[in-house]
Amino acid sequence: MRGLVTVFGGSGFIGSQVVRALAKQGWRVRVAVRRPWQAYRLRLLGDVGQIQIVQANVRVPETVERALEDAEGAVYAAGASFESGRQTFAALRAEGPAMVADAARRLGVRKFVLISGIGAAADSPSKLARTAAQGEAAVRAALPGAVILRPSVVFGPGDAFFDRIARMAVMTPFAMPIFHGATRLQPVCVSDVARAAAAAIAEPSAEGRTFELGGPSIYTMRELTKLTLAEIGRPRALVELPGALASLIGVAGDLIAALRAMAPILMPPPMTSDQLALLSVDNIVSEGAAGLGDLGIQPTAVEPIIPTYLYPYRKGGQYADLEPPTEAVRA
Repeated sequence: MRGLVTVFGGSGFIGSQVVRALAKQGWRVRVAVRRPWQAYRLRLLGDVGQIQIVQANVRVPETVERALEDAEGAVYAAGASFESGRQTFAALRAEGPAMVADAARRLGVRKFVLISGIGAAADSPSKLARTAAQGEAAVRAALPGAVILRPSVVFGPGDAFFDRIARMAVMTPFAMPIFHGATRLQPVCVSDVARAAAAAIAEPSAEGRTFELGGPSIYTMRELTKLTLAEIGRPRALVELPGALASLIGVAGDLIAALRAMAPILMPPPMTSDQLALLSVDNIVSEGAAGLGDLGIQPTAVEPIIPTYLYPYRKGGQYADLEPPTEAVRA
């Protein structure tokens, strides 16, 4: 069995798949999470004793250092799509990577992978993207050999993208609002992001490089909404909301996100102000950027995957009789 790799945020949407990919490659995996009792199921992803669950909080240095003890590598996969309580973008996207990378440097952890995002930039209109850029800079300063992975919109079971579109369709029976319908996105499968992280840990030639991860196709937000509606069999008229109304919905989403800190049973907000800002710019792989192919990974298309987890939103669920989406959806 290979050495030990610590995964921060290992119980999350991306992190849990990183744990799976590392275990499959034979690494011993230590999953560092704030609430260990929510992560014990991850031990089933490996052999007996291969996956260990430990408590760690990226805001508490002592717990970070304990999680990194004797580790050969580390993957930082902690993050959130909206702020709630103390789980802020600054804490998770900027300060957290900085703290973990600094501890890794002091403890001699040789391999480090940061999962960031396409669009991370100091001048981005999105706070998430701005803090992600700060986290990247801090990691590079502490560990020049670190690998930075920048995925586009990540999809897969439990995602916060297609699942949210489908949920909105169920709640809007006649017309469905869309935001920034012309923005271009390049959705990447969560399993491909996880395999990229595992490859970056194992492959010495990846050290010090940044990889932008996108799927095989580029879509507009309008096209992805149509694709989702076709998949769940719920045709809707699409209404592009004017900026002022979209902003009001974003503010309402901010309020829901704030309330979730006190009442976690609340559903996630349909859209927040920062998510609107993030959607205002294209989120696609830059021309000439290193990507999945450079890590030996063939990108997975959206169309075969989303039926495997969007079926609960169909009338009739998994037994619904639907025609498969066609290229007409792209019109």
